[in-house]
Amino acid sequence: MKKKILKATAYGLLGLGMLIFLAALYIKVGLPDVGDPPQLTVERTPERLSRGKYLVHHVSLCVDCHSERDMSRFAGPIIEGSLGKGGEKFDVGAGVYYARNITPAGIGDWTDGELFRAITMGVSKDGRALFPVMPHPAYGQMDEEDILSIIAYVRSLKPVESIIPQPVSHFPMNFIINTIPKKASFKKMPDKQNVLAYGGYLVNAASCADCHSPRDDQGNKIDGMDFAGGEQFPLPDGSIVISANITPDKETGIGNWTREQFFSRFRQYSDPASCYPVEKGSFNTIMPWSQYAGMTDEDLHAIYTYMSSLTPVKNKITRFTSSTAVAQN
Repeated sequence: MKKKILKATAYGLLGLGMLIFLAALYIKVGLPDVGDPPQLTVERTPERLSRGKYLVHHVSLCVDCHSERDMSRFAGPIIEGSLGKGGEKFDVGAGVYYARNITPAGIGDWTDGELFRAITMGVSKDGRALFPVMPHPAYGQMDEEDILSIIAYVRSLKPVESIIPQPVSHFPMNFIINTIPKKASFKKMPDKQNVLAYGGYLVNAASCADCHSPRDDQGNKIDGMDFAGGEQFPLPDGSIVISANITPDKETGIGNWTREQFFSRFRQYSDPASCYPVEKGSFNTIMPWSQYAGMTDEDLHAIYTYMSSLTPVKNKITRFTSSTAVAQN
């Protein structure tokens, strides 16, 4: 009887092991599965080029990650001549990823459909899953016409040659990453007269929640803490800046901000002189203020309206830890 039990247990464990192996094989080989890239050719109309430039530089901020930033200056303005060349390193614990070259020198052999799929569903030209440092889940909820405008504008960038290292996903992210890409669920841009809905559309397009929401040790957003701040970002000098609580909590968020104060916060960075030199260990931020400063009054008003409608979350943030304090700890 004992032998039969041991034999049945062995068979059971073998079967379980086989199921785990097959599941892992499917995840590794069968995913991501979002379908082939669409067959499309994006017409570069003046309207699309204008809209795409606005989104790329001031809302979705593609050029923020896909260019070199001078972090020796406040808010890291883009270094002249580096627009779109990529190369920024993102060491996120689960792996190491690099912003790709999105100038014609880097994506000249991509079809418009392949770009469309990568931006909105997170699958590269070669079928590889893209880690959502680029927030493709958010872009997949934008208006398709806005995505086409982004593609049209990116195609117009000046070619800049660069060599970008290949990404590396550590275990278990080398399996998990294949489960992240999803088919897009596009939404029409709301009528601008519906200020609240339009503000929500812009907040998604700007992926504000990605930086302004804390995450657990596995990199997952914490339930109920959207926009409450707390995500840490290391700076090149060893300092750490922590994202602010932008919920309308009156004590720890922006609940006491008036619309005028909100506008002023953005507009003060319209002047290039606002990106002043920062000494090592002094306060700096990765928040690309000088780029967001280019948003229209209409869009800033909509964003303020939407942010004011959020549920307040009490979460006091210590915004900055200098490199000296980091070293002492």
